[in-house]
Amino acid sequence: MNTQEYPVSIIICGRDEAANLAKNLPGILVQEYQTTHEVIVVNDNSTDDSKYILEEYQRSFKNLHPITLTQEAKMIPGKKFPLSIGIKSSKHEIVLLTDADCIPASEFWLKKMQSAYLPETEIVLGYGAYQKKKGILNKVIRFETFFSALQYFSYALAGIPYMGVGRNLSYRKEIFYRVKGFSSINHLPGGDDDLFINKTANRKNTTIMIDQDAHTISSPAKTWHEWKKQKNRHYTTSKYYTRKHKFLLGLFSLSQVLIYPLLMASILFYSWWIALSVFALRLLIQGMILFKAMKKLNEKDLWPFFLFYDIWMFFYYLFFFPSLWKKPQKTWN
Repeated sequence: MNTQEYPVSIIICGRDEAANLAKNLPGILVQEYQTTHEVIVVNDNSTDDSKYILEEYQRSFKNLHPITLTQEAKMIPGKKFPLSIGIKSSKHEIVLLTDADCIPASEFWLKKMQSAYLPETEIVLGYGAYQKKKGILNKVIRFETFFSALQYFSYALAGIPYMGVGRNLSYRKEIFYRVKGFSSINHLPGGDDDLFINKTANRKNTTIMIDQDAHTISSPAKTWHEWKKQKNRHYTTSKYYTRKHKFLLGLFSLSQVLIYPLLMASILFYSWWIALSVFALRLLIQGMILFKAMKKLNEKDLWPFFLFYDIWMFFYYLFFFPSLWKKPQKTWN
């Protein structure tokens, strides 16, 4: 871990996020960080009280710099235009991105995230967790989020990074300018995080930061319909990944879909005890891996039910498979 502290620009984009800004922005403004840093909040055409809340916080925190947008960007749907404005307006080379509905897990979030930078590092992938609440929906959302993070962290460690999440993501502005920002994906509503990383990340310039103090925490969807809408939005952009990443991710998804039909077929038409023995070995290895990973990402309360979640993922992939062909929605909020 690097002990040098770099100047950092934290960038948040929000539209009609007054309630979230009032609740979460203080956690970002009081970060323990001795080196120069700024917090830029791009207020994107809000019609609520966001402007007044930002003005009030600005009186106490001089490193807070709100940017108010009053016109929509034509032909650039989604979050990319306000985010581009925030990046171009920032003073420092390293930018740290999060959302208005996110709060850092600790006052050392900024310090931990920037500590992952080495001279050759251009991108740092962080973990965006969800609040722990009661109910099956909360656990399903958190497991899916954990499982997705387990994949993109593992791919990054293997030297084939393919995505990050805008709730907790950092990169150097130099790489943003090198690829001309989001110009190649400006026609898509999403992609400001995963598609940008898919295009720019490689084995040499990307690292991860999974320290629990470096997590961000968001409020999860309250209804199944809301969560389904979020996931559909994600999968409508994943079809634009590189061919290599689509092949590898598709192969893994296929294995998740086929495992239980093949298990049932083997029990019925081959040897039930051999089939169950192989499946038990798979569960043992899977359980060990998940336990260690969940412990590192502070999600270990999910582990006792990992078999249920494994079965759930079979239906999950079947349910969201059609989203790959859906047209992306035009709004980002």
